[in-house]
Amino acid sequence: MPDTSAVLKLAAECGVRYAQEVKDRKVSPSAEAIAALGRLRENFPETTTDARRVVEMLDEIAGPATVATTGGKYFGFVIGGVLPAAMAANWLAAAWGQNAALRVMSPAAAELEDIVLRWICDALRLPPDCDGGLVTCATAANFCGLAAARSALLAREGWDVESDGMFGAPPIEVIVGDEYHASMQKALSMVGFGKNRVTRVPTDSQGRMRASKLPKISARSVVCIQAGNVNTGAFDPAEEICKQAKEVGAWVHVDGAFGLWARVSPKYEELTRGLDLADSWATDAHKWPNVGYDSGVVLVRDGMALKRSMAMSAAYLQGSAQREPMHHVPDSSRRARGVELWAALKSLGRSGLRELIERTCELAQLFAANLRSAGYEILNDVVINQVLVSFGSAEKTREVIRRVQQDGTCWCGGTAWQGKTAMRISVSNWSTTRDDIEKSAEAIIRIAQQIKV
Repeated sequence: MPDTSAVLKLAAECGVRYAQEVKDRKVSPSAEAIAALGRLRENFPETTTDARRVVEMLDEIAGPATVATTGGKYFGFVIGGVLPAAMAANWLAAAWGQNAALRVMSPAAAELEDIVLRWICDALRLPPDCDGGLVTCATAANFCGLAAARSALLAREGWDVESDGMFGAPPIEVIVGDEYHASMQKALSMVGFGKNRVTRVPTDSQGRMRASKLPKISARSVVCIQAGNVNTGAFDPAEEICKQAKEVGAWVHVDGAFGLWARVSPKYEELTRGLDLADSWATDAHKWPNVGYDSGVVLVRDGMALKRSMAMSAAYLQGSAQREPMHHVPDSSRRARGVELWAALKSLGRSGLRELIERTCELAQLFAANLRSAGYEILNDVVINQVLVSFGSAEKTREVIRRVQQDGTCWCGGTAWQGKTAMRISVSNWSTTRDDIEKSAEAIIRIAQQIKV
């Protein structure tokens, strides 16, 4: 039998060393480190391997080939870092090995999930009696919110979609903005609405839905709005849209993967006003709150609609009269995500979470100012933590992105925004400093100035 204590101590030593060194390493792994991953490719082993050797191989071979997303200079894909309390709680939760499906399986996991859902409603100033669940990501959270919408709207029409499916069901119109996110497309497809059967609303230069261009909304409409466009950070005019929807009994769903967290700061009241009037909300805690992967959250005003769309029954799965986690999300057996989410929110508190949001937004403004002062075009209004920059032609911008990623000082991705190729910068990491921004901007400017395209 392996010495569990020795294995865990070795893993902890490797993890601590990685966390201490990640700020000083290049963000992108070297070509040699990536090539070395080939050492892990082998036929399924016929014999056992000492557990300590397994950990050593991961540390020696896989570790150098990771992307330093937690180091403070990674600005791609709205990926946050991992708060120390969340990282430690993740390790502890792994040691506990809890199944968070039912309260009887883990009273601790169930209680922590209940607590964090209430905390998030409080922090985001959403209705306190919302129901919800913890899922893998915003795509899954969007799926849950849309499934609840489908259940509620069809139940009004006397249709039991959970029993009878969508064949022959009364039609539901789904209304989206032209710039709605790919995760919403996937969720719409999975829930049976179809990503091509949507009514698209024109958007403005920042990707905001034009409320004046909304089609006629009915009681069988689902209006999907954005809290934080993935490119520009812009917000759909929630208050105006929600008021129109409420007049006819339509359902409003908010895709707020990262932007919804701006509601913790009074500075962004103008951007987020009216989001509390919606019916369901999807967000990620592994983005701005820096909980670590994976941590998505769905919240729904009509808790019965969510439970009706997600619940399952079996003779051996008898729960209690209290809230049972598995009846609010697609998964049954699942890890105890609430452990590190609780740890992150407990460590931050309201003031720490607000400071994290405001500081990263200020750093995004600094990033944009440095690039603009060097003569490069900022394509968006930097309203929260997202920056779009063009270096001239599409060819040059793509080459700058390629070389920046290769250089390793920082990491930024590419995108296309309303006909222009752009570098996309997202400042989401709790550990990012002003110095990180200055060094990253200097590296980008240096590389851009070297390219004559």
